[in-house]
Amino acid sequence: MSMLSQHKQALFCRDEQSIQDYQRAMNKAVEAVCQWLQNDKMYTGGSIRRLRSTIEFAPTKEGAGLENTLQRLVTIFLNPSLKVHHPHSLAHLHCPTMVASQIAEVLINATNQSMDSWDQSPAGSIMEEQLINWLRQKVGYGEGTAGVFTSGGTQSNLMGVLLARDACIAKHWQNEDGSEWLVQQNGLPPDALQKVKVVCSENAHFSVQKNMAMMGMGFQSVVTVPANKNAQMDIAALEKTLAELQAQGKLVACVVATAGTTDAGAIDDIEAIRTISDQYGAWLHIDAAWGGALLLSKDFRHWLNGLEKADSVTLDFHKHFFQTISCGAFLLKDERNFRFIDYKADYLNSEYDEEYGVPNLVAKSLQTTRRFDALKLWFTMEALGEDLYASMIDHGVYLAREIRDYINATDDLEMLVEPQFASILFRVNPQGYPAEYVDLLNQNVADELFARGEANIGVTKVGEQQALKMTTLSPIATLDDVKSLLDQVLSEAARIKDAIVAGNYVPPIA
Repeated sequence: MSMLSQHKQALFCRDEQSIQDYQRAMNKAVEAVCQWLQNDKMYTGGSIRRLRSTIEFAPTKEGAGLENTLQRLVTIFLNPSLKVHHPHSLAHLHCPTMVASQIAEVLINATNQSMDSWDQSPAGSIMEEQLINWLRQKVGYGEGTAGVFTSGGTQSNLMGVLLARDACIAKHWQNEDGSEWLVQQNGLPPDALQKVKVVCSENAHFSVQKNMAMMGMGFQSVVTVPANKNAQMDIAALEKTLAELQAQGKLVACVVATAGTTDAGAIDDIEAIRTISDQYGAWLHIDAAWGGALLLSKDFRHWLNGLEKADSVTLDFHKHFFQTISCGAFLLKDERNFRFIDYKADYLNSEYDEEYGVPNLVAKSLQTTRRFDALKLWFTMEALGEDLYASMIDHGVYLAREIRDYINATDDLEMLVEPQFASILFRVNPQGYPAEYVDLLNQNVADELFARGEANIGVTKVGEQQALKMTTLSPIATLDDVKSLLDQVLSEAARIKDAIVAGNYVPPIA
């Protein structure tokens, strides 16, 4: 076989052998995935040490071929992967996925469209604009295309604080000729580093600090506000913080509120925060990466009242919308504010194209090359309809309430925060057990259950207490599933608690 023929066979293209190889390998991949789904064990990979001993990257000059390599990857990757659809996989905002989303991925990968110019994704560009328009109306912004799909919440939050900072500087700083100062052109004014602040709850996502650091502002530019007993931003503390910053001569570029905190699922009082932010001329960004799913809820949509008043919004569809990773969006209320990141590249988004209404998504994105991830949400919405989607989202909220009641009625289990959305923060606290060992006990109960593939329970902090976390995203998990898991938690705690006190316990993560 000539080298050119081998090139064609290896490439996904209009070559008969390539097409046959693709179909055969795809069928085998689907068969392997279906067999993996049939295994009811949540995780079979064992310890970190065991995985490292079995996984080895081993390319050769000759290559092993599609089918041989696929079989090897089934062994070292697919089989030991976490089953996120398993009802005991509850640790993170890591959702089971829709069949429609899985099928959409096949189309996305096969076409390999890129969203940075219309001629690289003709249909996809128009479809994404229509989805953005639909999302804007769900939020309450009204019709428009001021928004863009992103890799997820961290990127969307970066866009929110970046645009807010640059809008603040354009408003308060001027060039020598009296024109507004544009960070994109001139960089940061020397005194902006100390004057410009972003305010968020102590429970806000860590990406607020991370993004401000990446923007050159440092962690020092982020001022955190205490949370109340329900893990929401304390409104009185916010008022006090903003007043103090103003008295110090600081400028609050942005207040970041959260609709669905990572641990407690807390939803900040958006209406009240908007009112206070207006008094200080601050941009309001809502991180609704998780809670944004309630836009489709039948019973809990009112928890997002005031979202339409935000200047920008983060949404993640790879959380409670059940889409494959990654799939997020950033929505901007006033499209004119995209000017702070707009850039004209003659080969992508020329002024000539703009004059004739050619879709220009790259001007609204921090990315250039970008997948058509919007297809996953489009496919799922059209396939399922809003009613079934709403039922799947609301299921997690009701399940969290059932679990709360069960934990409150169960000896040696303790709720730490009243659930608001679809998250349970609790701990094992055996009667009479030494208080100084309770944190370590909870950490190792979670580690033991994961190492054996029985359950994936989150470990976090509530104040100074080590907590266990269950996120009830799964629309197929039941109270009986969780009861079974909690029985395992209690059994494991009983098995290891004395060894921990005696000092001869060896953790599975070691």
